[in-house]
Amino acid sequence: MTPTGTLIGFDFGERRIGVAVGETGTRIANPIGAIEASANDARFREIGKLVDEWHPAAFVVGRPRHADDSEHAVAKLAEKFARRLRAKYNVPVVMVDETLTSAAAESSLRATRTRAARKSDVDAVAAAIILQSYLDDPDAGDDAAA
Repeated sequence: MTPTGTLIGFDFGERRIGVAVGETGTRIANPIGAIEASANDARFREIGKLVDEWHPAAFVVGRPRHADDSEHAVAKLAEKFARRLRAKYNVPVVMVDETLTSAAAESSLRATRTRAARKSDVDAVAAAIILQSYLDDPDAGDDAAA
């Protein structure tokens, strides 16, 4: 069943997690920032604040893959992150392919931001691209528990 309502999208990284919010009604995703913490306790404290603020119907997490469709080293960590989200917040989690989203985010920011500003925004924009891809095609996502 496809969730309806507010969705929170994540671009998982070992140093930062990009965050975006979108609505299934409008089918629009917007970047809102990045969680810049490497410790899980700090990360999930920040995510808890997002859950309290947005009351998401589901989370959408990017699954990294290489351009040749081979598994990226961070993929297992992203899947573990997705399982923790589901267990901690009892909210459905969908995973979608995030191939080249960071490159697309960097490209979209290049024209309008300085290099330093791009670095801080790229994760949030990548999360918005991940979430937007799900909003555009919900059938492309798969259940994180699978």
